[in-house]
Amino acid sequence: MPLPPFLPVTRPADQAHGLRRLFAAPQPRHLVLLANPHVPATGVALERLGSALAALGRHALVVDAAAASPPPHELAALDLAACVETVGPGLAYLAARGLPLAHVDARGSAAALLPRLEAAAPQADLVLLHADAADVVRLFDRSVPAVLVLAGAAPESLTHAYAGIKLLALRCGRMDFDLLLCVPPRQPLAARIGARLAGCAERFLGAVLHDRVVLDPAGDAREPVPEPLLRLLAALLLPDDDTAGWTPPPRPHPPNPTRSARS
Repeated sequence: MPLPPFLPVTRPADQAHGLRRLFAAPQPRHLVLLANPHVPATGVALERLGSALAALGRHALVVDAAAASPPPHELAALDLAACVETVGPGLAYLAARGLPLAHVDARGSAAALLPRLEAAAPQADLVLLHADAADVVRLFDRSVPAVLVLAGAAPESLTHAYAGIKLLALRCGRMDFDLLLCVPPRQPLAARIGARLAGCAERFLGAVLHDRVVLDPAGDAREPVPEPLLRLLAALLLPDDDTAGWTPPPRPHPPNPTRSARS
């Protein structure tokens, strides 16, 4: 008996299609560092993150796309791969200020930049994107990957960090974050700063700040990577693969926000 014309006929996928899926190269993972212009030690944070990812055995491309980051090379529009710099074993860097905006389409999406970044550094299995919250929205929409929020001791940095959390929560539905706090490690304010930001995020947005890692803004890049940073990154990267044998405890899921977000 023939099927009615309005019912689609499902055909089995050919064997070659299954083999292509089986042997396809894995897609690079993404990690976001939310830019904060009120943190003078942003360069230190990027260096420590790069060193930590290398220590975990990752091949990372650091895409420095914040508003205060260096501009891209003039060849970026033609050959992005030629603009990628190798800065260490398994670590590459791309100056990318303005690149997300340059890739915005008629729908306001800059997602077309992501495959270009992956093609520019095919050896990278992770892309660390340092960008402003608005560009993160343009790039990922409602598929935002793990986000590290950057903050410092200045009150303006906390206001900016909260604004970034709010934008990603309301526009993208991202409700869990982690905090990188660039303050002297023994500064008594560190715990209070983290608690204050976490309290505001939970109270007004229903969002969660899981972990807080303190980075010394005066630290030497040649020093060993702080273990708390290694553990945080391992926890973020372990769900789908094995990273240097780390087995951190499971992270709690953020609560389902039932309250309406307030300004």
